Amino acid sequence: MTNANSNLKKCPITISSYTLGTEVSFPKRVKVAAENGFDGIGLRAENYVDALAAGLTDEDMLRILDEHNMKVTEVEYITQWGTAEDRTAEQQKKEQTTFHMARLFGVQHINCGLLEKIPEEQIIVALGELCDRAEELIIGLEFMPYSGVADLQAAWRVAEACGRDNAQLICDTWHWARANQTAESIKNVPADRIVSIQLCDVHETPYKELREESLHDRLAPGEGYGDTVGFAQILKEHGVNPRVMGVEVISDSMVETGLEYAAIKVYNATKKVLDEAWPEISPR
Repeated sequence: MTNANSNLKKCPITISSYTLGTEVSFPKRVKVAAENGFDGIGLRAENYVDALAAGLTDEDMLRILDEHNMKVTEVEYITQWGTAEDRTAEQQKKEQTTFHMARLFGVQHINCGLLEKIPEEQIIVALGELCDRAEELIIGLEFMPYSGVADLQAAWRVAEACGRDNAQLICDTWHWARANQTAESIKNVPADRIVSIQLCDVHETPYKELREESLHDRLAPGEGYGDTVGFAQILKEHGVNPRVMGVEVISDSMVETGLEYAAIKVYNATKKVLDEAWPEISPR
């Protein structure tokens, strides 16, 4: 039994996993997303494992999704794939879990990143091997300014050099802004190799530790200094046709205010940005 996405809209507006925090149950996550306008939810491997530990089966999760007319549209997050030493038994199990999740829920791509800073030649080989293990699934590589793949140019270099068609890219507003990317940054990247977009925004002044900011203090789309509208317009004008428009506002303070508040806030902010930048895929 799978939850195929054949009846999804062309680019589902998706509330990414971290936007609702790490403690929310699977049924609550689905309910909050469904009641506040989203087409899909993002699910991390940890969320799925927690749901199993709470007594849910795969069939239970599919049933809950169906009851709320909701889909899983984003699966994440594969890390530690750069070296044989990093690919511990735990890492390999998590990787296989994401593959299973993608097939179960009918998601065609998996988000991944590489925190470790290793030689680019090694990243190219490792990315190719990861893509081979993923088989028919797309590996969406996310550049992050504090990671081993720090900007869009580096991400495209390794994706192109690994020679696998299922090596594709993710563009996230936060990473785009903090890596100082511009329209010039994307001009040599084929539009059809960008699989997914994630919207959020950034504070005017970055944290000293960028990863700390990324994981705890993002802003809703259009409410900061990252020019989320301009970011979306650049991708649209480049010809990007994302499988998913994710909304990844990782904010401790927002989640503490309440899940419904978080969902309503980011939905409204996302709609406002897309109404201006990309009305064709803005929620109606």
